[in-house]
Amino acid sequence: MKIVQALGWYHPDSVGGTEVYVAALARELRASGHQVLIAAPEAGLPAPRVYEFEGCDVFRYPIPSAPSREEAQGDVVVRGAEHLHRWLADVRADVVHMHTFVTGLGLAEIRAARHAGSRVVVTTHASSLGYVCQRGTLMWHGESICDGIVDASRCAECVLLQRGAGSFAGSALASLPAAISHAAGALPGKIGTALGMTDLITRSMERQRAMLDAVDAFVVLTEHAAQIVRANGAPVEKVIVNRLGVSDMRDRAADRAPAQAKTPHAVVKIGYVGRFEDVKGVLDLAEAMRRVPADAPLRLEFRGPAQTAADRDTKAAIAAMFASDARVTVGDGVAPSDVLDLLSTYDVVCCPSRCLEGGPTVGLEALAAGVPVIAASVGGVAEVVTDGVNARLVPPGDVDRLAAALLEVAGDPEATICRWKRRLPAPRTMRDVTRDYLVLYSRS
Repeated sequence: MKIVQALGWYHPDSVGGTEVYVAALARELRASGHQVLIAAPEAGLPAPRVYEFEGCDVFRYPIPSAPSREEAQGDVVVRGAEHLHRWLADVRADVVHMHTFVTGLGLAEIRAARHAGSRVVVTTHASSLGYVCQRGTLMWHGESICDGIVDASRCAECVLLQRGAGSFAGSALASLPAAISHAAGALPGKIGTALGMTDLITRSMERQRAMLDAVDAFVVLTEHAAQIVRANGAPVEKVIVNRLGVSDMRDRAADRAPAQAKTPHAVVKIGYVGRFEDVKGVLDLAEAMRRVPADAPLRLEFRGPAQTAADRDTKAAIAAMFASDARVTVGDGVAPSDVLDLLSTYDVVCCPSRCLEGGPTVGLEALAAGVPVIAASVGGVAEVVTDGVNARLVPPGDVDRLAAALLEVAGDPEATICRWKRRLPAPRTMRDVTRDYLVLYSRS
């Protein structure tokens, strides 16, 4: 088969969970004898470009650095995306597999792929679950996991609070009648966006239904995500769960099996490996560590890339927070091929996400390395471990519970870390993930 993998960013200029996932999927597909092409938008690019990465041709097409509101909201074809549409028509792939919607990769591109005669599979790696959650985290008011049932007024209020509106203003704007919200949404600037939020939520759900009509399959990474998508009206037969897998670790993890029984360090070493992004819970972890008494036998290391200005600000803030605290270090990220070695240096890996994640992948990689986790109580990791048996699960955003978990492993590593290690589940691999996709690609 000729298979296109399309996503919002790609190597080498961007390294994130989705990019690593797609690169691993492409390797496995090519090893199975299939031709794989990659496509991704690139903001500010003057013209399309093609390069090779790990044996695959990568097609990058231009989109604006500052898209219009209509482009960002998917109401019109994004400038530059017509290059992708023509490329899809020329390539005529058997399957076009899209990963998470971004500006320049959405419903218009699904329709272009269908027009080219390709089957279309979409995998959502984001908590937005397609167009379900406008906030993008499935966190109600940013404080607790939402039930995910879309109500235009309720969801608009939640998004407006995220964007800085006070509770009274957010409630008032979210209560605008549909016709007024629709008309006011045409006003320029932030006021138009705020007044039109209820209408945007309504249109997003219309787009969700149109997307589900157009695709052959909509893949989510957790059972929780599948339940939410179906509860919002998705056809049951089109919603497929294909859990995350880890890359290139089956043999290496097996080689390290004896290390799984090692006793913890005299001072328990906790690792956070990931982006310095609020939805990853990195600031929650920093605040939890501040609440741990200074004499607790605990060390914490933050490691990860800082690719955006917001990430760099967060990383700098954490470094400043612990500038005089020798218990905490802040370092750079590592190449995907080196993640297993890094994770193996920790007694526990902490991944306290503030959203409904498909993983996070690093949590599954920790399991492959024989390292237990402290993780959020929802998401992909939470669906493969058991609280108190082989992990500690903490409600997203609950800093007190997170601090208590840190103290728990520091205070009694034999009853926590050592016991959890003996019961760690084996994570899926990208080989397993690819096998399931090939079945899906071939389904008539």
